[in-house]
Amino acid sequence: MALSALLLMPGTLCARVETVDTNPLNRQPEVQEAFQLFYNMDYDEALPRFEKIQREHPNDPMATAYLLDAVEFRELNRLDLLDTTFYANDGFLTGKHTVVEDPGVRDRVKALGDQAVNLANAELKGNPNDVNALFTRGWVRSLEATYSAMVERAFVGSLREALGARSDCDRVLQLDPNYVDAELVTGVYEYVVGALSVPFKVMIGIMGIHGSKGAGLALLRDDAERGVITRVEARTSMMLFLRREAKYEGAVQIAKGMAEEYPHDYLFRLEEANLEKDAGDGMVAVETYEGLIDSAKQAGYYPNAHLELAWFGLGDSLRGQKKFSDAVAAYREGANQATISPELKRRCLLEAGKTFDLMREHDKAVQQYEAVLNAGSDTVQGEQARKYMKLAYTGK
Repeated sequence: MALSALLLMPGTLCARVETVDTNPLNRQPEVQEAFQLFYNMDYDEALPRFEKIQREHPNDPMATAYLLDAVEFRELNRLDLLDTTFYANDGFLTGKHTVVEDPGVRDRVKALGDQAVNLANAELKGNPNDVNALFTRGWVRSLEATYSAMVERAFVGSLREALGARSDCDRVLQLDPNYVDAELVTGVYEYVVGALSVPFKVMIGIMGIHGSKGAGLALLRDDAERGVITRVEARTSMMLFLRREAKYEGAVQIAKGMAEEYPHDYLFRLEEANLEKDAGDGMVAVETYEGLIDSAKQAGYYPNAHLELAWFGLGDSLRGQKKFSDAVAAYREGANQATISPELKRRCLLEAGKTFDLMREHDKAVQQYEAVLNAGSDTVQGEQARKYMKLAYTGK
């Protein structure tokens, strides 16, 4: 989005410059180029560039924060944790979700986070009102909170980091309302707290923690239009929140816009299909999923794609259209993808079994349920598989 607005007045031409403040490093061509690769999920090209930027700016905490961002999100993608269907309801907080954490990546994430925070603290010691240092520390804390919640499911520690991130970014906006990137953390926090159930709101309200869904979305909307390095994250957050509120049309438009801007990021096209499916446009979603899968056949078109997510969504959409045989084929294709996580593999097999049951082919369904148990008996999917082995799934 442009950072200036041209206002046409009757009988005259008038230009008004909208100032957006940020760390000057964020506007450097090499940084923008690295982020272009990052948002197209070409991590093999983006990471060396961020590492070079960090070497060239060893005392700027923002340079370390770039690298932390890239390392962390490459790992989240490896773990199948970037599919927003996982976070579209409160089951993320209450359900069981097992991931196989890479200790080496975990240690690097924590080391980069500590390094960036220490550098920011050193700058803040000299000037407590340094907005660049405050924003960097807040952004890094938000990344640490994300890793703790999504990978380690350490929600208490994640909340502590999130509160620190909110405090830093609130302070940035108090000191400089034109530091638009800080609206990401504050906006997400406002929305999430505002969306909590009444008992939770009362409980945390006693501690002085308050939020508003409307205020949060307004901040994210502004960041999505004018942000320098958090614009994509702001739009992604808006998609998730609009989805939670069943405002699918607006969410789909955001997804389409990002898919056009970053055509080699499979997640944006995947999200478009997921939203169409949730909106009840089943055959439209089928076409979008199939288009994504067809594009992936072009070598290198989608770097680091996890097509099992698309196959799973396609299976759901086809089953919703009562195309049961095609749905089974999609689920089984998803289960056979080399990049699939153990949990999603079990989910694919389980849904294939349930679909066979809907076709009244319980013998074939049992074979899929047995495959689920072989892939993890002591799991949520294993419990469901045992249940449906005894009593066929009926769709209820």
